[in-house]
Amino acid sequence: MPLTYKKLRIFILMTLAFFSWMGESSAQSSDWKGIDKAQVRLISASSNLGSTGEILLGLEFKLQKGWKVYWRSPGDAGYPPELDWEKSKNLVSADLRWPRPERFMILGLETIGYKKHVIYPIQAKLNDTKTDLNINAHLRFLTCSEVCVPVETDLEISIPAGPALASEHAQIINQFNSLVPLDAQSQGLNLKSATLYPDADKSNGILRLHLQSNWKMNAPDVITEGPIELAFFKPKLSLSGDQKEIFIDAPFDGLQFLESDVQDQPFTLTLMDGLRALELSMKITLGAGPLPVLDGVVPVSENANALGAGLSLTTILGLAVLGGLILNLMPCVLPVLSLKILGLVSHGGGNPKTVRLSFLASSAGIIFSFLVLAGILILMKATGASIGWGIQFQQPLFLIALSLIVILFACNMWGFFEIHLPGWLSDLGERSSRTRGLGGHFMTGAFATLLATPCSAPFLGTAVGFALSRGPLDILWVFSALGLGLSLPYLLIAAFPNIATCLPKPGAWMVVLRKILGLILLGTAVWLLSILVVQIGQDAALILSAIFVLFIAVLAFKAHIKKGAIPLALSFFIAAFFIPSFSTPDQTLSVDEDLAEKIWMKFDQAEITRRVANGEVVFVDVTAKWCITCQVNKNLVLYQGDVFKALSSEGVIAMKADWTNPDAVIAAYLASFSRYAIPFNVVYGPAAPNGITLPELLSEDDVLDALAQAKG
Repeated sequence: MPLTYKKLRIFILMTLAFFSWMGESSAQSSDWKGIDKAQVRLISASSNLGSTGEILLGLEFKLQKGWKVYWRSPGDAGYPPELDWEKSKNLVSADLRWPRPERFMILGLETIGYKKHVIYPIQAKLNDTKTDLNINAHLRFLTCSEVCVPVETDLEISIPAGPALASEHAQIINQFNSLVPLDAQSQGLNLKSATLYPDADKSNGILRLHLQSNWKMNAPDVITEGPIELAFFKPKLSLSGDQKEIFIDAPFDGLQFLESDVQDQPFTLTLMDGLRALELSMKITLGAGPLPVLDGVVPVSENANALGAGLSLTTILGLAVLGGLILNLMPCVLPVLSLKILGLVSHGGGNPKTVRLSFLASSAGIIFSFLVLAGILILMKATGASIGWGIQFQQPLFLIALSLIVILFACNMWGFFEIHLPGWLSDLGERSSRTRGLGGHFMTGAFATLLATPCSAPFLGTAVGFALSRGPLDILWVFSALGLGLSLPYLLIAAFPNIATCLPKPGAWMVVLRKILGLILLGTAVWLLSILVVQIGQDAALILSAIFVLFIAVLAFKAHIKKGAIPLALSFFIAAFFIPSFSTPDQTLSVDEDLAEKIWMKFDQAEITRRVANGEVVFVDVTAKWCITCQVNKNLVLYQGDVFKALSSEGVIAMKADWTNPDAVIAAYLASFSRYAIPFNVVYGPAAPNGITLPELLSEDDVLDALAQAKG
């Protein structure tokens, strides 16, 4: 008995309901407060306090177009947010941190701050980890556009004691936390001199700073801070010929108001260049005579000072198309090859027009799915949820749903049932006895997109990282280009339909082919189950496997079960989604992981700095069980020959960041490189303290060269 459209609709609605359930989580946030132009709330990166005695919070602002809030040194006007924690309970201290800001110019006044959306990370220290944290903070801030509005409000949030788990806000807080400037010296930026040259009236002057870096600076910007009596203005910047030295001339006034010697006062410099944001504390000396003239330096242009300057959108779109095309060759897309092959051979001896329409429909399914994915990511980003390429594979319910979809496709290949799409969908184009309607080809393209997300490819990480760090329009453009790249093989056949029509006509041999291709799809379900073993434990995965087998058996013998087949299949379908609720992930290591533990240590960013300072080389591998490209890198490069020997050698530390399950620390580490996709590999060493980023697909030469370069 074939599945009717009504029954198929029930399946779809139930699947959507479970996806909605999967996305729900208990929000750890205060209510939105403020004014319509500037909304603010407190959010927590953890659902519970944990045992460390500290917790990461965030002060989140959402601002309407043209409105802004301020950095700790706001510039010519404005003042930064101020929080009074006096009424909070179980709170020892709260350190408000400042992500890298932007410069704004309005009516000749230059200010420094943030537009659209910003989160100020807050490192809170607790009095007692066994007592709930009850925060009652009084906030005072200024928001400005053409006019300025001072705002005062109270923010309340309560975080219970208990084991710390990442909240839905963890990734976005850590993303902004990664934008907080790092210590300059630890990142290879050193102060050569800091000299203040006052004017003749001893009230104004210029502070000249000379810094040296271990990288080439491309688009630096600098913010100078000093005693509250001094007002600093936008500096003039000049670079040396090798772009590793920068000279900063920062104008100031207010020197006459200082009550103590300027040489005893603390000064702070914040330098931003590309993805880097570094901070340096210093004392200054007084210069004699006029400001010396600089020779052999090149002034930094005004356009280069734009924060985050980098690749153009046109270049990124080209990389996205190329990355999408290469994605067709990645292992995670290979299961869809069975559907591609079936679609191709089913057109043997067919009408070229039908072939063209069918493959255009598949291309449309791919591009449409990428646009839907982009829309979901835009919505998640707007709500502060975790975002990333393939991050949905961290959720057991998503993997179960995808496994069931793959099993349904396999059972359809074996002839256990037929899915009858509604007439308006299946009859969109010409049909014949040998080909499906355009609706089926459209869904094949959509399925290809779904299975492509756990893989990365050359250029894909760069494109996705660029998109997810930008606004909604850029995300849509980049994901459209990715979809175009993935659909290029389909468009090729649509352009030259004779590639398909010259194949033999379908016959008895095609029945055998369908059974073989169904087995390939079933193998995909087994792979998804192997990921679930890590997330829900071996016992739960075995129970889930039994449910899948029973689900297949019901579909296979539905003719004998008759009327009870559909209710029974639905029961198994629904039961599968409840298994994670009663599961506990295994803590024991598998044999392969046990062997790998001999060379791999757990990811620890502070340990990287310590090891490099000791002259060691650190290889960081951000990986996950669900990331097929990661497993290819591991089996073909990292665990082979000279690379494995190098990673096992003295003076080299192999560090693994396992992102199989959600992890706020790893998400923040990726965000610090503007990356949202894995695999991601970096090599650190005495000659490369900032790290050498490797390509998504590793080669032996790439790894060995980076290890040698980092060692120096």
